[in-house]
Amino acid sequence: MKNKIVIEDLSLQYADGTESLRNIHLNIPANATTVLFGPAGGGKSSLLRCINRLNDLADVEKISGKVLIDGENILDEKIDVTSLRRRVGMVFAQPVVLPFSIRGNLTYGLELAGEKRKSRLDEAVERSLKLAALWEEVHDRLDDPAIALSGGQQQRLCLARSLALEPEVILLDEPTSGLDPISTNKVENALEELKKNYTVILVPHSVQQAARTADYAAFFLQGELVEYGSGTDLFTKPQVQKTEDYVTGRFG
Repeated sequence: MKNKIVIEDLSLQYADGTESLRNIHLNIPANATTVLFGPAGGGKSSLLRCINRLNDLADVEKISGKVLIDGENILDEKIDVTSLRRRVGMVFAQPVVLPFSIRGNLTYGLELAGEKRKSRLDEAVERSLKLAALWEEVHDRLDDPAIALSGGQQQRLCLARSLALEPEVILLDEPTSGLDPISTNKVENALEELKKNYTVILVPHSVQQAARTADYAAFFLQGELVEYGSGTDLFTKPQVQKTEDYVTGRFG
């Protein structure tokens, strides 16, 4: 399987002395869901933020190594970070909708990028809402305020907003942690469809979600990558004792 992202010897240290990542080597395949899981503070979110350079906004003391997307090192200082973040979308744990209509949330990024054609904007709205499994619920009220949506709908709107920009990679940091089981199921079903055309990297909110969604899984502990393999292998026959202890609930 073709690798979309290759991470080589990546280390990250914050200004307060916290060493968040140590010598990470990881291949992330295209058109699959790769899950990063493990106890809090393991470095999972830091790794996500390296992949679209959100760590540029954090108090980082030192970062070394490479993050290659299609062979290009996106940590290179010459990289156009705005362009990178269009290619690599991000959905956070808490949905943050813009103070616009549902439609306005989806067209905002495209309009900022210079898209003026109404037909193009309308197409992007419908396409992204369908991909995020939200179209059927909101298609007849696109001009309503986005804040009026339920929490689960807002989270899927945030996913749709990312998809409207047609990224190549979608990063999700515990996107269902605040959602009820029905909304969680809708998000997971949407991700199952999305991986046909996108590279999906998910930090799940539980081991159970990790096991349900992972094509590939990487177990992180205290800034180190302990084990990586197919989701089936890591959750049924892990090779490392620490991984087995975690997935069977002996710690964490």
